[in-house]
Amino acid sequence: MAKQKKAPRPKAQTPKGFRDYFGTEVTERAHMLKTIADVYHQYGFDALESSAVETVEALGKFLPDVDRPNEGVFAWQDEDDAWMALRYDLTAPLARVYAQYRNDLPLPYRRYAMGPVWRNEKPGPGRYRQFYQCDADTVGAASVAADAEICAMLSDTLERVGIPRGDYLVRVNNRKVLNGVLETMGLSDEAQAADVLRTIDKFDKVGESGVRELLGKGRLDASGAFIDGVGLSADQAEPVIAFLTSKADQVAKTFENLRGAVGGSQMGAEGIAELEQIAELLDAGGYGADRIEIDPSVVRGLGYYTGPVFEAELTFEILDEKGRKRQFGSVSGGGRYDDLVKRFTGQAVPATGVSIGVDRLLAALREKGRIGGTVQGPVVVTVMDRDRMADYQAMVTELRNAGIRAEVYLGNPKNFGNQLKYADKRESPVAVIEGGDEKERGVIQIKDLILGAKLAENASLEEWKERPSQYEVARGDLVAKVREILDLHT
Repeated sequence: MAKQKKAPRPKAQTPKGFRDYFGTEVTERAHMLKTIADVYHQYGFDALESSAVETVEALGKFLPDVDRPNEGVFAWQDEDDAWMALRYDLTAPLARVYAQYRNDLPLPYRRYAMGPVWRNEKPGPGRYRQFYQCDADTVGAASVAADAEICAMLSDTLERVGIPRGDYLVRVNNRKVLNGVLETMGLSDEAQAADVLRTIDKFDKVGESGVRELLGKGRLDASGAFIDGVGLSADQAEPVIAFLTSKADQVAKTFENLRGAVGGSQMGAEGIAELEQIAELLDAGGYGADRIEIDPSVVRGLGYYTGPVFEAELTFEILDEKGRKRQFGSVSGGGRYDDLVKRFTGQAVPATGVSIGVDRLLAALREKGRIGGTVQGPVVVTVMDRDRMADYQAMVTELRNAGIRAEVYLGNPKNFGNQLKYADKRESPVAVIEGGDEKERGVIQIKDLILGAKLAENASLEEWKERPSQYEVARGDLVAKVREILDLHT
């Protein structure tokens, strides 16, 4: 009888496009999410936690450049033949939730949601298939006051998490203005109009001259390859150029330029009027152009949105992987999407919202040095006698009841040196020691591990060398002495 082969051991590796997060990263993210939630809550938004799984039918086809509903998402067929998928954002689930519970929800419905989303896309540097989003949306409010409020809340959120004024800008545009431009151009071919939209989306990369070339016959890209153009005449392309270059130093001049770009289009005029109202509301709230500005170059996947769109851009410079300076870029975006709920109800329901990319915002704070340090570990109560675990457990309970993070060493206590190595690896500030002799005398040893590490690095440090790194105190002074050391290093 042939010997049966053993099944190969699985490889211990993270799936492609995913990553693992450890202590400090998880703690930093949790702190940021709480800070953002506090701002959203302050603005009157209620929390919503919906399922991570939706039917493919409910998710709809809103990912860019896909031909099938379940392309670009992680999908599977259930036992009843229904297709299910992991959510790719937090907006599509909101549309389903509102349509399902609309008779029980207040109108307008203001909700915020936070959590991971999944996209079955090709991963790349800094681009993962699972990432966190932080959304806030208002459903059922047609007034652009709802859009202005979202912009103000986004500005407040960035400042609250640690992005100072001057290091960010919330930029606002309106899809209706662009529709007015397309109407003025007289484009009746939907495919050609789509090509124009894609070209507009490249404005920040290729500039005015590049857009002119791409709207016309085409252009050579950086690699030398020729990119076919849309095929418009110079006169046809002019309204697009006027739209993209309409931003002026004064917002009133920007609106004047936009009116020239949309010509006699009623829809374009409506979009400009909405932008003017948003600017007026923000100005009344004290949000000047140093925080939020009208910028017609913002496009944000305009095919998805039906009205105002906004994007938060971080304006400070960083060095890329080749050491070149560049701006950090966008960390958040959103806009008005009045047609999404209609898929379920058959009736138009106005909605507007914003989504913050948590991972990018965390990366920005690390670049600014606002986060990225190590999180202080727990006080470690060492074990000198395994038969006295109850004594050690009593100590750690006292520390925890006093609000001090603490743990008992639960490994093999035979080698005391290994316990201190463990404490060092845990970034522990203090170790508590009680052997048999200390027990008899009613005392304990408190070891200042932070001071000990500094002395080990440089024993001549004047500010440290006179201080003892270990103290003997009465057992009853455990909490007081540990807190004294923690306060010293805070």
